[in-house]
Amino acid sequence: MSQTQTWDPDRYARNARFVSDLGAPVVELLAPRSGERILDLGCGDGALTKKLVEMGCDVIAVDASAQQIEAARKVGLNARVMDGENLQFDNEFDAVFSNAALHWMRNNPDKVISGVHRALKPRGRFVAEMGGYGCVAKVKNALIAALNRRGIDGEAANPWYFPTVEDYSARLKRGGFVPTYIALIDRPTPLPGDVTAWLETFGESFTMTLPAVDRRDFLAEVRETLRPQLCDAAGKWTADYVRLRFSAMKA
Repeated sequence: MSQTQTWDPDRYARNARFVSDLGAPVVELLAPRSGERILDLGCGDGALTKKLVEMGCDVIAVDASAQQIEAARKVGLNARVMDGENLQFDNEFDAVFSNAALHWMRNNPDKVISGVHRALKPRGRFVAEMGGYGCVAKVKNALIAALNRRGIDGEAANPWYFPTVEDYSARLKRGGFVPTYIALIDRPTPLPGDVTAWLETFGESFTMTLPAVDRRDFLAEVRETLRPQLCDAAGKWTADYVRLRFSAMKA
């Protein structure tokens, strides 16, 4: 995960609750059964973890953010601080579940897949949704261009890994999985407020390259670039999300 991205649970709940609210399709793909032991990889504040527990599953939740794990523990979840690229489990789970987290683990996605494979029991399943190729492309391009205009390498600040179906399918197969379903899904996503709140919540890797005094103007510039692309006549913002959703079985 990007070293400059932080996760404040209150800000996340205020500006990004749609992330877990829109996670129902991947939970449906998981088809959890009561009594199953499941690892929630990149659990955030545990909103979806809690749903799995309520369905009768025995769930361990992990996330790299200590603040998010603290929030998850406050609602009674078995949650641990753990880097997704360094999972510490061996042959323990019937399924590994992940929603909107894998695209933050860009340094070594193959190591993530290897850790998931090791964590699963034989014929265990890996079911996830992440940002896919083209996700928030307009937002990303505006952020990169605004940094480039300031003499900073915008692409180097990009914290996301948004793979194609072909890329991730190949990685899964190399990692010992048999993909049973994988697809890119266009999902334009209405935002709960102004796009600036989204940028402040998810774009710290870009803003932190700048002195604090310059960040407000930077965000205002990006907002104005995006307005004709993502804001309608009523002032409602919609982010250009594309999701990669998949299910794979440990071979």
